[in-house]
Amino acid sequence: MARARFEIVEKERYSEDVYRMKVTAPLVPPGASAGQFIIVRVDDHGERIPLTLMDFSTEEGTVEMVFQVVGTTTDKLSLLGVGDCLQDVVGPLGMPTEVDQFGRVACVGGGVGIAALYPIARAMVGAGNDVRVLLGSRDREHLVLLDRMEALGAQVEVATDDGSVGTKGFVTSLVKEAAEKWKPDRVVAVGPVPMMAAVSSLTRGYGILTVVSLNAIMLDGTGMCGTCRCEVGGETKFSCVDGPEFDGHQVDFDLLTARLGVYRDEEEQSRKRFDGMAAEYRHPCGEAPPLEGGGLSGRPLPPLEGGRRGRPGP
Repeated sequence: MARARFEIVEKERYSEDVYRMKVTAPLVPPGASAGQFIIVRVDDHGERIPLTLMDFSTEEGTVEMVFQVVGTTTDKLSLLGVGDCLQDVVGPLGMPTEVDQFGRVACVGGGVGIAALYPIARAMVGAGNDVRVLLGSRDREHLVLLDRMEALGAQVEVATDDGSVGTKGFVTSLVKEAAEKWKPDRVVAVGPVPMMAAVSSLTRGYGILTVVSLNAIMLDGTGMCGTCRCEVGGETKFSCVDGPEFDGHQVDFDLLTARLGVYRDEEEQSRKRFDGMAAEYRHPCGEAPPLEGGGLSGRPLPPLEGGRRGRPGP
């Protein structure tokens, strides 16, 4: 039976506020790589939010993402089930992770950032690197994708705030130990901004190249609005087209943190308004729009000069 476009075909609840979702989006996987993201709109009245690709399959024509309920849109997502549809899925967007045979690579993940780290760790293993996966989580319940990480064949170490799994403490303790004893050639860190800032600060002292994935506020995801601007090495960058990955030692994390809180009051008001209608919310599949024409939904953006997707001209 043919699936509707952007139909939810799998949904899994990892914890009270963290979910995995697989969605049909056949035009996204053929051009997708580790480190890229998609822009999702749940319904016709919804905002656009970026979600990093956790996995993707050209054969199935599907994409997978993990999200945490933190606002109205992710609340809406959590209320949908198998057989419901999303309004739009656009991608792949952003620059892929640089993958090569670097030697020893420490892949560091925190919270739902572990999901974004998974395809990166898989690609690093596939490129022949000696990979260690270092994961940090609040507790056992919020430790996602541990089974998939272990299946990669890399050494996996875990730290949890409450000590329910692995070492009690923060993932930075695992990074420090690896830096001193294992001496990685490269660190890739994906997770909450405070975690990535702490990892970058730590590795700077050891002279280890550290790549971070910035979860800046985004709107269009193609570099035209400037909402996702950040400062890297004293220069303004757009995380949606120049990134989302940057040298962590060059990122102004204080500015990034400040910008992430710009719309906090509006986000809270939006969520309070939605609370009154959440019990009846759903977004069933309607008639699927044609694959060709009729807008950008799910269509790969044409590469521009330098291989960047959708970057505006000078």
